[in-house]
Amino acid sequence: MMKYKCLSKIAVHLLLSMLLVVYGYAQGKTTDKHDDNNGQPYIKWISQYPARAVAEVKQNSFKKIYNFLVQKERESYLGRPIAIIAANPGSFWVLDQGAETIYKMEKNKLEKPHSIRKKEHYFNSLIGECALPGGAILFTDSRLNKVFLIEKDDKKLLQLNDTMHFEQPTGVAYNKVTDEVWVVETAAHRVSLFKRNGELIKRIGTRGNENGQFNFPTSICIDKAGDAYVVDAMNFRVQIFNKKGEFVSTFGEAGDASGSFARPKGIATDTYGHIYVADALFHAVQIFDRAGNFLYSFGQQGRGKGEFWMPAGLYIDDRNYVYVADSYNSRIQIFQLINGG
Repeated sequence: MMKYKCLSKIAVHLLLSMLLVVYGYAQGKTTDKHDDNNGQPYIKWISQYPARAVAEVKQNSFKKIYNFLVQKERESYLGRPIAIIAANPGSFWVLDQGAETIYKMEKNKLEKPHSIRKKEHYFNSLIGECALPGGAILFTDSRLNKVFLIEKDDKKLLQLNDTMHFEQPTGVAYNKVTDEVWVVETAAHRVSLFKRNGELIKRIGTRGNENGQFNFPTSICIDKAGDAYVVDAMNFRVQIFNKKGEFVSTFGEAGDASGSFARPKGIATDTYGHIYVADALFHAVQIFDRAGNFLYSFGQQGRGKGEFWMPAGLYIDDRNYVYVADSYNSRIQIFQLINGG
């Protein structure tokens, strides 16, 4: 009798495990398995930076004293990463609100750019960043009300239009189709369009909840066709504009169900046109089609692989690697879309 009871428990355990796996795939959860998920799209966890948890890499007091005495260079670790742009999983730029600075990661080494190291620079409220053709980097500070530019040779730190007063600049994106820089000004409830040299072209949006209006917009991304996706945060929606800045469509609403938004943050699109939105209160990334239909999501609250604690920035490269600034876990997590088509 005991033998049959044991077999029954094993059978139940196996059945529950199979159901959990099937349910996880149906919800678009991450997986480390190497099969093709029956040809269905899913998000695969790839790696994270740093490779170990912050608690593991913090130096103890004796090691700090030793490094000081031998003048060993102090390593840099992420404090509260808020935004990321990347060339590939081994090369990216991170805005760190905790450290009040911007870092460049190359060859598994995190460093401040030379243009910032030459003089002490502290950025009180880093929010968004983007890359320009040739390698220059733009990033915003919403408290300093400035948009900064690091030249491609990393010798100078400049400003985009240093004669203009921005009203809480947050999201920033480069439009390859029009050769323009789009800056979200949260306090002004608008998006401002500039030539690459900083000359203002026009502004779109006023405060409100109608199409083309905003209520504290924040993040922005622009796809390869030149269409812009703006997180209209306090209207709990995403608005889409064409390359001319004309309203196209909108989706989203406040709520706690899948497809709704609670605290939408970063936004990005993959090569198939799917729209990814990080939601800090859901501790997850939701994925939508161009029409705004919810497809699936990945992530939940936690510190493990594929789990988040108030994720913020998102970036997706040309190979559909998905980079998530996992802010309060002090790390960058990297995933990849599999079977995306």
